[in-house]
Amino acid sequence: MDYLEQLAALRRNVQSVLLGKEEVVRRVLLALLARGHVLLEDVPGVGKTILTRAIARSIDCQFHRIQLTPDLLPSDILGVSVYDAQSGQFTFKPGPIFAQIVLVDEINRTTPRTQSALLEAMNEAQVTADGRTYPLGPPFMVLATQNPYEFEGTYFLPENQLDRFMLRVAIGYPDRATEREILLIDPARTRLTTLQPVMTAAELVAIQERVPAVRMDSAITEYILTIAEATRRNEELAIGLSPRGSLALTQASKSSALLDGRDYVVPDDVRTLATCVCAHRLMTRALSQDASAATAEAVFNQILKTIPVPK
Repeated sequence: MDYLEQLAALRRNVQSVLLGKEEVVRRVLLALLARGHVLLEDVPGVGKTILTRAIARSIDCQFHRIQLTPDLLPSDILGVSVYDAQSGQFTFKPGPIFAQIVLVDEINRTTPRTQSALLEAMNEAQVTADGRTYPLGPPFMVLATQNPYEFEGTYFLPENQLDRFMLRVAIGYPDRATEREILLIDPARTRLTTLQPVMTAAELVAIQERVPAVRMDSAITEYILTIAEATRRNEELAIGLSPRGSLALTQASKSSALLDGRDYVVPDDVRTLATCVCAHRLMTRALSQDASAATAEAVFNQILKTIPVPK
């Protein structure tokens, strides 16, 4: 089976569990191919956890779920050194971040101090503890779920944390026909438990290594640079798109092309992904962060409309 057949099988596998959300599945998988992380922002009960478990089962990867709470400490995520009385030395006990696919559930239910424990893991795929560095993966991917800010008991995600997520994706409610099918089948209790892997972790890593080789025309590179510069010059935005954001848009566009069976990027790859890659990294001059997040996406969409798409 070649890599395109494997990717098609992976999409079918996940879509068989998360019904009616083909575009959501596609975007999460392209982030996986690009070695990026995903912020799943939506109300509880729409399938965020099911999606993550289905991906882990489909690629036969080690999966851990971390439920974040207000009293959670960084060591509860990263691990802790425990004294061994027999050897007279401290031994590091890895925390739940040591897995290949990690679901960080309700990331904005915990304090910024604990949220920051994820920064090194997400950016460098490693954890440093007691002066030693421990690698994570490969592959290594964090899928974090976030409740809307107006929900009780939520904290704001700091800008440097948001910038580590390649994509922000909202799943949304299913349509009536899809929800009827969910009620009849209950895929979380039936299909998910019997889901079989369609590739190994090593096979996924081999496909990930194809992404950088996808060709991108210089005109498309200039298109991305123009988008980034426009956000930095916009008077409504206090924080524009970072170079990490421009790079994420480049990598996501290449991954999108590969997922569609192309070895080259087309302008639509950039245009259709720009909002979900870029908008969460921006901040307006609004006083509250939840108002800023909603406004930043609207401002970015207006900016995008003013920039000519290369032909």
